[in-house]
Amino acid sequence: MSTDEIAIDIPLIDHHCHGVVPQDLNLKRFEALMSESYKLPPEGTSQFDKPLGLVVRRFCAPMLDLEPFCSGEEYVERRRALGHEEVNRRLLTACGLESLLVDTGHRSDAIADVPMMNDLSGRPAHEVVRIEAVAEQVARTGVSAADFPQAFTDELAARAKTAVGLKTIVAYRVTFDIDQTPPTKAEIARGTDRWFSSNMAAGKVRLGDVDVVRHGIWAGGELCRDLGLPLQIHVGFGDPDIYMHACDPTHFTDYLRAMEDWKVNCTLLHNYPFQREAAWLAEIFQNVYYDVGVILNFSGPQSATILGEALEMGPFTKQLYSSDAFGLAELYYLGQLLFRRALKQHLDRWIADDMCNVAEADRIIAMIATQNSRRIYPLG
Repeated sequence: MSTDEIAIDIPLIDHHCHGVVPQDLNLKRFEALMSESYKLPPEGTSQFDKPLGLVVRRFCAPMLDLEPFCSGEEYVERRRALGHEEVNRRLLTACGLESLLVDTGHRSDAIADVPMMNDLSGRPAHEVVRIEAVAEQVARTGVSAADFPQAFTDELAARAKTAVGLKTIVAYRVTFDIDQTPPTKAEIARGTDRWFSSNMAAGKVRLGDVDVVRHGIWAGGELCRDLGLPLQIHVGFGDPDIYMHACDPTHFTDYLRAMEDWKVNCTLLHNYPFQREAAWLAEIFQNVYYDVGVILNFSGPQSATILGEALEMGPFTKQLYSSDAFGLAELYYLGQLLFRRALKQHLDRWIADDMCNVAEADRIIAMIATQNSRRIYPLG
């Protein structure tokens, strides 16, 4: 590399990701992991015929010894021939990661756990504990509604001791447009009664009661304050559970302000289509950080446009890298590749326009790639 090129190939901390599937996948199961929908694509169509599918066939195919733009069927067949362990290792070790921060709260029985991700990637992997998943885990133990609030907070505290952060999916479950004050004991009790009476009788434990969720985010915030952990907050883009208009993070301003008073760093995840709002929140709040995560994969050829919007006004000291990869090692590989390409594209333009120089560009890359995550996560 010449001295007048920016160092875009430096290691990355993937501050928000999930395990990969440790099984061989047929075409149907592979395509299901390429989509946030619960439904199959329309008859006669394929998940490979969208931006994510295009970049899988362009960039991942050569990693499996295939020609770029092979068919989806050829890709999955080659994947099965190599075997899941070989594919996962090839793609994960090619990512150039320094470490992985793994959210273990979604379909944990179907994907690799933290030690397995450590082994497959060859890099240190750390756990991020999902608040709502812990609540559901405790509910499955048969605890009574009366005993649940304390049992939940005790279990969350125990899990937090070995984690590098907590995460909430409040936006998924009840949106951000809620009462953001701490719930009273009476509200928690009524909420738990509602949740248990409506869900447990039907054999379901999915947490969707607003007052129990409020209890979770305040218990989690208190633990983050006491243990010096950041709180990850899902924003925007996701599966059909989301009411997108109410997942704008500016709706959550009161809670973010309260966490700022507690000196709890909050990392806003994914953010699409609210990447500009997330950047503004990072500008006005001392404790707010953000990324554009998995949307770089889903937008494929247009990923540089989205990263450019995230770069418009947010402090360089507040931006983070994540893939939000789930299930497919391809999402890890593409996440870092598209991030590196898009960031280089924008910084090269800034340099060409005399808005930046190579030394400053290298500083910006280092902050987003690793330095900001090292500053807010207890990675040792």
